[in-house]
Amino acid sequence: MAPSATSVTKTSSQKANGAANGKPKTTPAETAAATAEHDALETKYRDFFWTYTEEPHRTRRLAIIKAHPEVTKLCGPEPLTKYVVAGVVSLQILLAHLLRDTPFWSWKFWAVAYVFGATSNQNLFLAIHEISHNLAFRSPLANRLFAIFANLPIAVPYSASFRPYHLTHHKSLGVDGLDTDLPTAFEAVFLDSILGKAFFCTFQIFFYALRPMMVYQIPMTWVHLVNVAVQLAFDYALVTLLPSYFSINSLLYLLLSSFLAGSLHPTAGHFIAEHYVYETITPTARDPANHIPIPETYSYYGPLNFFTYNVGLHNEHHDFPAIPWTRLPVLNRIAKEFYDELPRHESWVYVLWRFVFDEQVGMRCRVKRKQGGRVVGGGTAVAKTAEWKEDEIEA
Repeated sequence: MAPSATSVTKTSSQKANGAANGKPKTTPAETAAATAEHDALETKYRDFFWTYTEEPHRTRRLAIIKAHPEVTKLCGPEPLTKYVVAGVVSLQILLAHLLRDTPFWSWKFWAVAYVFGATSNQNLFLAIHEISHNLAFRSPLANRLFAIFANLPIAVPYSASFRPYHLTHHKSLGVDGLDTDLPTAFEAVFLDSILGKAFFCTFQIFFYALRPMMVYQIPMTWVHLVNVAVQLAFDYALVTLLPSYFSINSLLYLLLSSFLAGSLHPTAGHFIAEHYVYETITPTARDPANHIPIPETYSYYGPLNFFTYNVGLHNEHHDFPAIPWTRLPVLNRIAKEFYDELPRHESWVYVLWRFVFDEQVGMRCRVKRKQGGRVVGGGTAVAKTAEWKEDEIEA
């Protein structure tokens, strides 16, 4: 993965085989030393991208506000969000009804789940993402409850837990032990191969669902309990209470839609595209002591943003999390000089392809920090329930 690996290997090889170039042969001790040096560099540069620099979004946000103070007027809820969510939830319930008698192991069932179901549930994942920033309603409580409604076709309760983890991702971008979007060391070691990366891309929905709980746990609140109760009641109703309209296949359709939305699906490319480093990083930049910033957030400006609440405009979103999806393109136009030169992706499908097959891209291609940031609602990586304040958790 390291851009220096090729040059390092050549250097060691040339030292060990100097006689072929008319030079004196190296001694076994010199060969061993060269090999050890190569192995040390190889190990060092196959680690994550560690940095001492501040995350870039706060700095750029302040610079943009100074240059274009009018961007602050873009902040605030987007009324259109609730109508889009209502439409997508209704579509998924309708499709669950229409597939009630369709065999699960049929091409029709899987085709509808992949084309319509996965796209719809990815849309709902990202609706909950929007709502977590209080961008559907002005009332925080209204946003919490509406997220539970948006959660229904996903079939697994997660909206209440997603919010504190996601806001911590913003407050603690790249901070080891706090940002649960970062792969763990275990993932980096055991998934560092083509098969491992393919496995990760296929089942990434499970990694993003389970990883946060492995890093640190958040306390249960009444919103979590309502989320679980409402979701279980909805799932139960689909299977048993409305046999004329739904069946077990209806619930399986929603579950399959959620799985495919976080698997090898074009819209799922955003999970990897947002923060994995796809640029070639020199050894000088890789050395944290040099304090050279490494690009750690990437935007995408293609057509799939239509289905995903403009989440592709990810630099813009991290710079201004209080600006809703409909106004992120406006932010980009106003502050164009800040965004035009940043690295970007042209295709989420190609992001997935390259992630799996390109040896220079993998699980370790993430920027990590040892310090900085905080857990939203608490002050430490492993926050005890007593350290969380209720108004912080629900604010």
